[in-house]
Amino acid sequence: MQSSISGDYLSAFKGSGLEFDQLREYQMGDDIRSIDWNSSAKMNKIMVKQFIEERDRTVILGIDVSASSLFSSQHETRQEMIAQLAGCLAVVAQENKDKVGAFFFSDHIEKWIPPKRGALHIGTILETIFTLKPKGKKTNITEALKFLVHLKKRSAIVFMMSDWIDMNDEYDKILKVASVEYDFVGIRLLDPREQSFPDVGLLEIQDPETGEIYTLDTSQKKKNQTQLDFLLKIRNLQQKDLFNKYQIDLLDLQLGQPFINPLIRFFQQRTRRQI
Repeated sequence: MQSSISGDYLSAFKGSGLEFDQLREYQMGDDIRSIDWNSSAKMNKIMVKQFIEERDRTVILGIDVSASSLFSSQHETRQEMIAQLAGCLAVVAQENKDKVGAFFFSDHIEKWIPPKRGALHIGTILETIFTLKPKGKKTNITEALKFLVHLKKRSAIVFMMSDWIDMNDEYDKILKVASVEYDFVGIRLLDPREQSFPDVGLLEIQDPETGEIYTLDTSQKKKNQTQLDFLLKIRNLQQKDLFNKYQIDLLDLQLGQPFINPLIRFFQQRTRRQI
């Protein structure tokens, strides 16, 4: 399984550029744009430049550690699933000799680990993923994206993992900038209760980020759809529309469900789009 996901990841994300490999004689089907006319004149035969793809890539993991990551209606929390997913991506990137960095955010940047290679470095990232105790509770997607843009790690691959819910700010414009600066992938961790809610009448809930208590009406409305279901679906669609607007990849993963196969399918679909 590790070799499969590593291979799919390798083909899904191109390197940072092309590196000259060698000169060789022209063969039928070669791109005429690769002909080296100076060398061809000297050697009295048509020569082409051959390039290989550079694999000097940088991968940055953006990890939401706000209090909302503690919510779950399943056997594992969003925080636990993000930790497993981030750990998997870090190990796969290390397997492919990429530099890996990570930033952890709530309503501010909790920790930044600059990109490096090596098993010890990956160990540091993994240890932080599973042990970090954040000081902030709220979510500020805008600040996380601003931090990312100001890093100026151009052409890096970014995997940013969150529920992408920020009640206090709009991150539309800064997301557009980040998508231009980076090969950006948003990963959205969804709980079933954030898409549909059972009809249990009036329900008292507490916001884990603010501590505020609300009373929600989950009673059935027309067409067997609760008012709350409608609002949740609208929010999910608005988020998806925003990513589509800027042509940013968005991978949805369900809490309580294995993520390896959806991740492999995502890499494979991305590879097919590049062909």
